[in-house]
Amino acid sequence: ARLIRVDDGRVVSVTADGPVPQGARVVDWSAYTVLPGLIDMHVHLADLEQSENVAEPLLHAPMEIAYIGARNARRTLLAGFTSVHDVGCFRAFADVELRNAIARGDVAGPRMAAVGAYVTAPGGGGEVTGLAPDVAVPADMRAGVASSPAEVRRKVNFLFQHGADSIKVIATGAVFAIGTVAGQQELDEDEIRAAVEVARARGSWVTAHAHGAAGIKAAIRAGARGIEHASLIDDEGIALAKARGVFLDMDIYNGDWTEEIGRRDHYPDDYMRKNTETTQAQREGFRKAVRVGVKLAFGTDAGIFPHGLNARQFKPMVRWGMTPMQAIQAATVTGAEMLGWSKDVGALSPGHFADMIAVKGDPLADVGVLEQVAHVMKGGVVVK
Repeated sequence: ARLIRVDDGRVVSVTADGPVPQGARVVDWSAYTVLPGLIDMHVHLADLEQSENVAEPLLHAPMEIAYIGARNARRTLLAGFTSVHDVGCFRAFADVELRNAIARGDVAGPRMAAVGAYVTAPGGGGEVTGLAPDVAVPADMRAGVASSPAEVRRKVNFLFQHGADSIKVIATGAVFAIGTVAGQQELDEDEIRAAVEVARARGSWVTAHAHGAAGIKAAIRAGARGIEHASLIDDEGIALAKARGVFLDMDIYNGDWTEEIGRRDHYPDDYMRKNTETTQAQREGFRKAVRVGVKLAFGTDAGIFPHGLNARQFKPMVRWGMTPMQAIQAATVTGAEMLGWSKDVGALSPGHFADMIAVKGDPLADVGVLEQVAHVMKGGVVVK
């Protein structure tokens, strides 16, 4: 057993079990395995969960999205994820406002880094698509639409000015965007580089949604810190990611969810076909990336499947080549490094936030025990 001393929300010391300091409040988790709070690097808290209706985003006002985001944030925290990278919402800055509400203590949820809106080509993977051509999409759903490097710079500056922590560019088509091709590049290398240069000037960084091999390599060459999905990555892309120290967030669980629930709920054929085209290829790419030692963070795309089920991805990560320890590190130290938050989260050494979880059993023997988190502490406060 270990004695973890917490003061003012941070870990002060981790020592052998012994006498408790006078006046300290004791939280006894000695019957559990205790780990740092988990980090999911690809969530969509401030938005609707995926459905069969391509027009669903148009049916909900921003006020409703705020409450939905609060619910999703709470579920995520109670599942043991104490930090997240929220990589986009259709209503611009819904994620920024949710992050702020959590930071104020108005809403229960994880520590959030937010991107504000998707930086996407017109009609691209970050747009609401599949509507009749004369249907007008609200302006706040098109805040990051750009079609030149100059326009990208303007939009990225706008996002930072209104509270974005980091930037998400949509480099290729998307599985869940009607009329886009997952493997097709949509933003060119110069446009992605424009986003990277603005972000770097502001001390920040860019991650790129990219399924297709060409889009992945363009984003890496342009200076993106991370690649989301990386479904159709080729050997050259894996080598490039390894050489440049780029993080891959490969959401290798949710293809199974989409296959099952998409068929049950009659998702559009376009969605289901692209899910089939990317799921197995992504897992093969994941296995290769593990083998050569690419930096792999834990990113699930929660929102495609229900928030709070994020830990279901641990078992597929082990099935496709990671050890349980590597999968846990992906969701702790690696995620913290990708966020630039290593001094604050991802570990339980002195100086870090007292973000921790307790589970029954040994996750190194069965990583699936992380799907049932018994207790959660965030910043020294027990929230579950």
